[in-house]
Amino acid sequence: MDPKHRLILQRNRRNLVKALNPKDIYDGLLSKGVFTQDMIDEIQSKITRRDQARQLVIDLETRGSRAFPAFLECLRETDQQDLAELLQCGDGARLSPSVPIQPSPIPLPVQNPVYTEKPDRPDYTPSQLELVRPDRLPLPKPLTPSPVLVRPTRPRKDSIQCYKMDASPCGICLIINNVDFDPDCDLKDRKGSDIDSDKMEKRFKALNFEVIAKRNLKYKHIRHEMSSLAKRDHSAYDCCVVIILSHGTEANHNRFPGAVHGVDGPAVPVQLITNYLNGQHCPSLQGKPKLFFIQACGGGEKDTGFEVSPDEMEPSFGGIDDQTDAIPMSSSSDSLSTSDELDARASLPTPSDILVSYSTFPGYVSWRDTLAGSWYVENLDRVLEENAATDDLVTMLMMVNDAVSQISAKGLYKQMPGSFNFLRKLLYFQS
Repeated sequence: MDPKHRLILQRNRRNLVKALNPKDIYDGLLSKGVFTQDMIDEIQSKITRRDQARQLVIDLETRGSRAFPAFLECLRETDQQDLAELLQCGDGARLSPSVPIQPSPIPLPVQNPVYTEKPDRPDYTPSQLELVRPDRLPLPKPLTPSPVLVRPTRPRKDSIQCYKMDASPCGICLIINNVDFDPDCDLKDRKGSDIDSDKMEKRFKALNFEVIAKRNLKYKHIRHEMSSLAKRDHSAYDCCVVIILSHGTEANHNRFPGAVHGVDGPAVPVQLITNYLNGQHCPSLQGKPKLFFIQACGGGEKDTGFEVSPDEMEPSFGGIDDQTDAIPMSSSSDSLSTSDELDARASLPTPSDILVSYSTFPGYVSWRDTLAGSWYVENLDRVLEENAATDDLVTMLMMVNDAVSQISAKGLYKQMPGSFNFLRKLLYFQS
């Protein structure tokens, strides 16, 4: 497909997913040779109309140069004219060849050439211009046009599949929200965390998850909830999500860094938390995505960032009462016991189908506004709301990373989220 047509499809993917009726154009795409019957059967295997529309548009980008105009024809033939016009408006090749580009007010003789686009060449791209001689009216000499750069997009690899995510409900989402800490453990109460918890509960309910919210769990209760979650039968579900909002610290590990504190003080390593849902401890989640979102500090170091040119990034400031979720690196008593470490190493297989998203880089603090909630959760909620219908999870997490990285606490401190990704396929939420 022409790179500019692929770009048009990508920019309008959300509108297509919302409005396209795929079943109406299957026959047309098949008769025009755009799709094979096997490809159409694969698209029809998706349960919802939105999933079928999303897969159709993704597959369309991998087809040949005739795919885009044939797609427009199918839309017109099936009374989806509005979508056809929307896509055609973004097609620069539809400009009339007789319209000059950026004309100068100085008229010149007719024999002088003008620059114009010729849309009928199969190898034409918007950055290519040809010289033609008009034979009608004198045309002014144009200004030299700046080349239009079209960034080529990489074709989708057919070997990259998508996780099945059409169960209803899609899965269980466990939220652990630790707010009020024991005064004896020297950890401050986490004001603003209830805002984060409410946002995540509403968001994942909207994504068709069964949400279980727990508040103020001690160390042993965090482990109990994870054990109970692992013992449930997830056979009817396609995914499992765990969201932890708490104070955090560094901890010894060999796979996933960090640990989260119970309200009584001791910290549960993230590595142990993920271990509860691995293929051996939770067989009904084998081959299914297990997602962990951790809003907690990874340590006590504060990042002051580095200088960039003014036009590269606009400064964004956090709230006036930003707090951290930090605590110094845990002692050996806060980490896994010797028996727990041995058990984890003996039973944890390769962590396939697991993604752990951290609010901050290991070793650094994570900022939270006491009135608006944490930077990380606020942007995670916004990105999921705006992009879950069109983008996969990993792409959306990069959007979150970029948004959070541009915020400053007290005009000085920065934060950089990140993730440990062991997913094997693309993951699209229901929307």
